[in-house]
Amino acid sequence: MAKTVREPKQERSIEKKNRIIDAGYELFSEVGYYNTNTAEIARRAGVSTGIVYGYFRDKKDILREVTKLYMQRITTPIFELFETLDKPFEPRKLVPAIVDMVLNAHKDNAKIHEALHALTHTDKEISDEFIRLEDELTLRIAKKLTDVGLIKTDAREKVHFAMDILQSFAHEYVYDHHDYIDYSRMKLLVIRTITALAGLSHGDNEFA
Repeated sequence: MAKTVREPKQERSIEKKNRIIDAGYELFSEVGYYNTNTAEIARRAGVSTGIVYGYFRDKKDILREVTKLYMQRITTPIFELFETLDKPFEPRKLVPAIVDMVLNAHKDNAKIHEALHALTHTDKEISDEFIRLEDELTLRIAKKLTDVGLIKTDAREKVHFAMDILQSFAHEYVYDHHDYIDYSRMKLLVIRTITALAGLSHGDNEFA
């Protein structure tokens, strides 16, 4: 029989559960998933191991919540930016803003990003979550850009390709960081490439 856990209803209980998730987030970032145990998570959260097991079946259960939290921190700023597209804005500023946002998200969450991505090679559930995230980003952004008339053709393909470029640049900038690369120049090339991919020409005020 599967172990039952309780879903906190009171504010104090919710706060304890969130502390446990935050502690898992920190420890998985610092030493990795496999080098962390529930006793350490409980100690970091300031609760007993009994309380941890009251809210989570096991460490993998905490990992699931940590993954959700990571994805929320990555996607929320991006989705909030795209929600502003119904308001007056300058399309030429959109791509640089997105590039900066993706870079900052990778820098702010570099360690947990590494820890979770390492798990995608051995844990199908985590791998599937990253694929789901990629799908959600592609479909929601493509739909928004189509709805507001910024991209008129091949929206999903353009958005997905742009995401690949951004991801590659962010990994290069945050993790690899070769001494011989001028990253300010590379950033400019990324912006120009994505702008051209989207169809924003120097003489137009909208995406084609």
